[in-house]
Amino acid sequence: MKYERGFDAVAGETGTAGLTYDFDAVTERTDTDSLKYDFAAERGKPEGLLPLWVADMDFPAPPEVLKDLQKSVAHGIFGYTEAKDAYYQALIQWFHQRLDYDFTREEVVKTPGVVFALAQAIRAFTEPGDAVLIQTPVYYPFYEIIRDNGRKLVRNPLRYADGAYEMDFEDLERKAAEEKVKLLILCSPHNPVGRVWTREELTRLNAVCEKNGIVVLSDEIHCDFTYPGQLHTCFGKISETAVVATAPSKSFNLAGLQVSNIIVKDSSMRGRLKKEIARSGYSQLNTLGLAACRSAYAWGGGWLEQLKAYLAENVRLTRTFLASCLPEIRLVEPQGTYLLWLDFSALGLTQAELDRRIVYGAKLWLDSGSLFGREGEGFQRINIACPKATLSEALHRLKQEFAAR
Repeated sequence: MKYERGFDAVAGETGTAGLTYDFDAVTERTDTDSLKYDFAAERGKPEGLLPLWVADMDFPAPPEVLKDLQKSVAHGIFGYTEAKDAYYQALIQWFHQRLDYDFTREEVVKTPGVVFALAQAIRAFTEPGDAVLIQTPVYYPFYEIIRDNGRKLVRNPLRYADGAYEMDFEDLERKAAEEKVKLLILCSPHNPVGRVWTREELTRLNAVCEKNGIVVLSDEIHCDFTYPGQLHTCFGKISETAVVATAPSKSFNLAGLQVSNIIVKDSSMRGRLKKEIARSGYSQLNTLGLAACRSAYAWGGGWLEQLKAYLAENVRLTRTFLASCLPEIRLVEPQGTYLLWLDFSALGLTQAELDRRIVYGAKLWLDSGSLFGREGEGFQRINIACPKATLSEALHRLKQEFAAR
């Protein structure tokens, strides 16, 4: 298959034209060694829960990607593999045409995952004991990679008012200086609160970081998921010294194939990051991961657009259901990602009580808000990247447990 003409800017002009994808079909995932479905006991949960926690999707990857993977499997040899021109062409075109973000192949550092890359960057750009800042509540592995690498964790909590989140720039400016912050991990779009940061917000954040000599690691793994009226701005367009972490894993449900593309335009910083990665003993990417990434960016545009429309309907379904049946549970209106942030604080429950009722009453496996930091207490994160039948079942379980009796 040739990839030069495979890229689809919006709706499948080539390769996927006219195809309709079925996101209503329910795929059985139990007994597949799925972290989401098969590890309840190992994670301290009772069996029989409906899982909507970890951020992978209950949809098969695009059929175009599966076709290319099947071709690779049929070939039967899985030796050491590197990326050729078609890989970089698909990647560069995708970000140019969809996100107006340009870079060269030399500026791409390939890693087996975004969190791996962020951990390597922490070691490359800071020393033990240095302060690393995060904007809480936030994706919980951020805490782990900071602490596990012996760095000082500094919180810059987001402001939450009237059901919406914004950055607290006054707190950011104060802590950047007082704590002598060396590095900031930005979550953009933000997981779990669903904010898509505006260019103005990112520019203001960058000004604080430049003033204080702070390196920005921008986790943009959810960059392809924005809802109508929202525009994702790659932080690399704001700062030439940023480390921008991207991956096809969320966009095309390829997380298990372990492939990420980290964009580092500054040659000196790129060299430091690559040296740290080399010290870990890592070299080539997963062979099938390379094939899947190339194929997804070359051919997956039409599939992704239909998926985003489906997810928007899942948001609407959730919003309508909560307003009608569970008005005390507030949906934090998402601007991006397929992860919804639900505010249960009006119920007056402790986090432990809330978690217990979610698990043992509603028989759901969601992500407790406390995982994302103390600012997440009173919340739950729910993954809506699933067929409507699955989401509807989860919502009805919430109703049975929490609706006023």
